[in-house]
Amino acid sequence: MRMRTIEETRMPLGEHLAELRRRLLRVIAAVFVLSGLSLAFAKTIYGFLMRPVLLALPGGSAALIYTSAIEEINVYLKVGLYAGLCLATPVVLRELWGFVAPGLHQHERRLAGPFVFAGTAAFFAGTAFCYFALLPPMFRFLLRDPAAAALGERLERAALEEGLALSALRAGDPARAGEIAQRATGALAEGKSGAVTDLALGRIRQSSAAGEVRARLEGLGRLTDALASASEASRAVSSAAAERRAAAIAAYGAGELEGARTEADQSARLLASALAQDRAAVEALWSLETALAAAAGEREALQWTRPMLSMSEQLTLVLVLELATGAIFELPLVMMLLGLIGVLESRWLLRYQRHAFVVCLIAAAVITPTGDPVNLALMTGPLLACFEVGVLLVWLVERRRAKQDAARAA
Repeated sequence: MRMRTIEETRMPLGEHLAELRRRLLRVIAAVFVLSGLSLAFAKTIYGFLMRPVLLALPGGSAALIYTSAIEEINVYLKVGLYAGLCLATPVVLRELWGFVAPGLHQHERRLAGPFVFAGTAAFFAGTAFCYFALLPPMFRFLLRDPAAAALGERLERAALEEGLALSALRAGDPARAGEIAQRATGALAEGKSGAVTDLALGRIRQSSAAGEVRARLEGLGRLTDALASASEASRAVSSAAAERRAAAIAAYGAGELEGARTEADQSARLLASALAQDRAAVEALWSLETALAAAAGEREALQWTRPMLSMSEQLTLVLVLELATGAIFELPLVMMLLGLIGVLESRWLLRYQRHAFVVCLIAAAVITPTGDPVNLALMTGPLLACFEVGVLLVWLVERRRAKQDAARAA
C-alpha cells in the first residue's frame, strides 16, 4: 500500500475549519460528561484542593467562609467543571494531534499514542508539582507571620510540659513537677525572638493585656486543682487560695486587669507559702504559668490581623496556579509538535535563548502571587527546564527528519 504524502493530505481552508469545529465539539462533549461525573465528588475534591490553604492558616482560624447563600454551590459547580476539564486532557491532546496530523509525515503520525500519554502524564505531573511543592510554601508565606508562628510552636511545647508537670504534682511527686516546670520556663525564655521589639508592639500589647490576664487566671485554676487533688493537707490551702482566685476573676470581670493580676499573684504566693515542702515546685509551676500567659499575650499582639478567606477566591487562586503549572509542563510537547509541523526551529530557539529566559522569568513572576524569591524560584525553575527540554525535542525532531530525508534521497 502506497503511503500518502503531505501534499496529498492537504485540505482546503473550509475543510480545515469544519474539522476544527468537529474536534472542538468532541472536546466540549467530553468536558461536560466528565464534569457531570465529577460533581458527585465536588466537595471531596474541593477539600483536597484547599488542604494547603487550611494547613497554612493560624490555629483557631483554619476555616473558609462564604459570603452569599449561593457561593458554596457555585464553588462546587466550578470544581466539577474544572475537574472535568483536567480529566479531559487525553481527549484534548488526541483531538489536537488529529487536527495537525494531516501536516505530518506518515511515520510521524504514528506518534499519536505516545504524544497523548506523555502529554497527559506531563500535565498531571505539573499539577502535582504545584500542589506539593509550590502551594504549601506560598500559603505559609502569605498567611503566617514568622514571629507569631515560631512563638506558637514554643507555646505548644511549653503547654505539653505544663501538662506533664501538673500530672506529676497530682501523683505526689512535686520535685519532678518543679524540675519539668523549670525546664519548660527556661526553654520558653531562651526561644524568645527579639525580632519584634516592645516599642513596636507597645500599643498592640495594651489591647492584648486582657488575654494575658485571662491566660494567667486559667493557669492559676489548673495549678489550684492539681494541688487540691494531691493530698488532704493541700486541699485546705487550695480552698483558701481559691478565694483569692475568685477575687481575681471578679476584678477581671470588672475590667480591672492590674487588680486581677495582683490577686492572682497573691493566690499563688499563698499556695507556695502554705505548702512548705512543696514551695519550690509551686513557685516553679507559677513561674511557668506566668510565662505561658505572657507568651500568649504576645502571640495575640502579633496576630492583630486575622485571615478570613472566602471559598471562591481561594479556589480561583489555586486553580489558576494548578492549571498554569500543568500547562508549563506541557510546553516541551507543544514545542515538539510545532517543530514537527515546521513552525519552530531549534536554530531559532537557540539564537533567542537569552530572550526566552527573560520571558520565562517574567511569566513566572506574573503567575506567582507572592513576591518572595522562594516561590518565584519554584515557578521559574520548572519553566526554564521545560523550555530547555522543548528545545532538545525540537532538535531531535529535526535531526531525525534530516536522517530520514537523506535516506530517502539515497
